[in-house]
Amino acid sequence: MTNGYCLRFFVLWALSIIFMLGLGGCLGESGSGKSIIDLYVEAVILKELDQKDQAISKLDEAVRKDATFSLAYSLQGDLYQQKGEYEKSAEFYEKAAVLNPWSFYDFFNLGRVYEAMKRFTDAVRAYVRACEIDPNHLQAHINTARCFKEIEDYEQALIYGQRAEQLNPNVVEIQEILGGIYESKGDHAQAIRSFKRALELDSGNTRVMTSLAVAYLRAEQPQFARELLENVVKIDSENADAYRHLGYCYLRLYEQSAQIHSDAVAAGNTDQTYLDSLTSTAKNMIEASINNYLKAISIDQSDWDAHRGLGVAYMISGRTADNDIEPELKEKSLFHWRTSLQINPDQPRADRLRRLIAQYRMRQ
Repeated sequence: MTNGYCLRFFVLWALSIIFMLGLGGCLGESGSGKSIIDLYVEAVILKELDQKDQAISKLDEAVRKDATFSLAYSLQGDLYQQKGEYEKSAEFYEKAAVLNPWSFYDFFNLGRVYEAMKRFTDAVRAYVRACEIDPNHLQAHINTARCFKEIEDYEQALIYGQRAEQLNPNVVEIQEILGGIYESKGDHAQAIRSFKRALELDSGNTRVMTSLAVAYLRAEQPQFARELLENVVKIDSENADAYRHLGYCYLRLYEQSAQIHSDAVAAGNTDQTYLDSLTSTAKNMIEASINNYLKAISIDQSDWDAHRGLGVAYMISGRTADNDIEPELKEKSLFHWRTSLQINPDQPRADRLRRLIAQYRMRQ
């Protein structure tokens, strides 16, 4: 017999004993028919038998007899949550929480259903109260940090994330959330430390590897990002996000190679073999960028960011010695830029992209 089954059996047994001893009267009982405890016990049994609608009916009858019966509202919240009817679930958890303001269970589950509905401000309110009731509950602090991050209150998100880390520093989810918070605050160094800690805890987690790679990119360390992202696509060859980030990573590596070449020429370096190697490296980087962007788009045609990046890569690749653009690559670039705007006309810097399209069309 499993622990969960034993617990459920014990609850049903205990409730039955309460009913048989006549202790339900303190919770209210009608002049005729079943008591609210009797109805509640039947609802619990029906829930265990996966007869949710019948259980809800019993609970409806119970609260008609006694509108202050918080356990019935709480169980109704559970049943509607299981049915995926989150609005109804929240309604009953709210009623239970009002009647029992020290119920961790109701506030925590209220937070869960609000989070499922993406009502993050309401979720935060419920989760914060759950944390006040039980300051040592790990998942409550994790969820609170996550929801504060969703509403972009990074200072509060950090407080609850750090508290969760104090409760247990060896949880991947905590380190991921902290990494995301630090990244949102622009603290790339701390974000890298958190994501690296998460990767130490789960070395094959491609989501963490990608997040760490993005943090490296934002910290101007594309060489480390490339290694991580190449490992991601080895593990998951259909990871469109990783290919898109690789496309951008190789653009940054191209810029580095081109800058080294420019600095060498400006410094009067006449070693043609060295200069040619830098030119070759830059060319390889831009080709790799194009190939990875193309792979990302082949997996997800609606990736507007990959289309935009591919347009940039084609423009760079097509640049000629007289500072013009090869017509074929210019057309490819304009096609992908226009496609990007069609997919997401409200993307960041959309006006700038429209100006670039107009500028290069005029030069045709």
